[in-house]
Amino acid sequence: MKKKSTLLILTVFSLMISLTGFMGSRDEVQNKEQLGEKLFFDPILSLDKTISCSSCHKPEFAFADTATFSLGIKGNHTTRNSPGLTNLSGRPHLFWDGRASSLEEQAMGPITSATEMGLSLDEAVKRLNDDVVYATAFQKVFKAPANKDNLLKAIASFERTLETSNSPYDRYINGDDNALSASAARGRLLFIGKANCNNCHSGEDFTADRFKSIGLYNGKDLNDPGRSVITKNKTEDGEFKIPSLRNVAVTAPYMHNGKFKTLRSVVEYYNNPSAIVKDGINRDLSLDKPLNLSSSEIDDIVEFLKALTDDRFKQKTAAN
Repeated sequence: MKKKSTLLILTVFSLMISLTGFMGSRDEVQNKEQLGEKLFFDPILSLDKTISCSSCHKPEFAFADTATFSLGIKGNHTTRNSPGLTNLSGRPHLFWDGRASSLEEQAMGPITSATEMGLSLDEAVKRLNDDVVYATAFQKVFKAPANKDNLLKAIASFERTLETSNSPYDRYINGDDNALSASAARGRLLFIGKANCNNCHSGEDFTADRFKSIGLYNGKDLNDPGRSVITKNKTEDGEFKIPSLRNVAVTAPYMHNGKFKTLRSVVEYYNNPSAIVKDGINRDLSLDKPLNLSSSEIDDIVEFLKALTDDRFKQKTAAN
């Protein structure tokens, strides 16, 4: 029992150390990134001061949530799963439906959403200027009182620091042949070959920055049409933004509706979508035929996906 307790303490301590890259001193605000970090973790930006941005975007889970739908103020549930916030710098579309085109615009969404943080930007600005600490910080960083623009700019500046590139995969492509396990190395070849995953999950951050329907919309029990709500184009029914796969092993559950609880269940779906959702509308043609992956090949792809996890999050990959 003593050995188990010691191990638990060491594990928690290790995780705390690994997260210090994201959670610096919140008392000494020197720049807009640090101011944004302070705001990100502060419930002052919610109507009843009960939740913060970090309530739905937890740093230990690559700034995602482990709940299918996050809780907003007054116990309200969000309507879509809260995705991770790492590696979003430079992305042209944000949110599952792509309704924001910048991190500043994205930051405004949860703050002003009635079911999430429920606070108007006017009230948020007033609160910050009435707070001595924040009033001083905004003057120091922006040479101006808090306003709508610099509030969102500060949060977005912090979010732009959440870039991760210290994973086994990164070490492997930089020349360390031993960085990937044999299983993960096989999974990588399947990812770019037989499984055709990189058709959508390509590039440095494993996203084509496009919208695709993978068949999780049928207009009945799966009734979120996604992108078409924004574009008003019925041909885009069921389409959602292709997410980055960096740190994906710690951001379960998966998809806009949190339908899949593990990475294995995600790969099993792609292996034969019709076996799981028979009546998906507008499903991409690339998913029309089963991949015919064996059980061991699915395991190998999962191991490769785990290898995309930055070292600071590696404590959380076991569940998949």
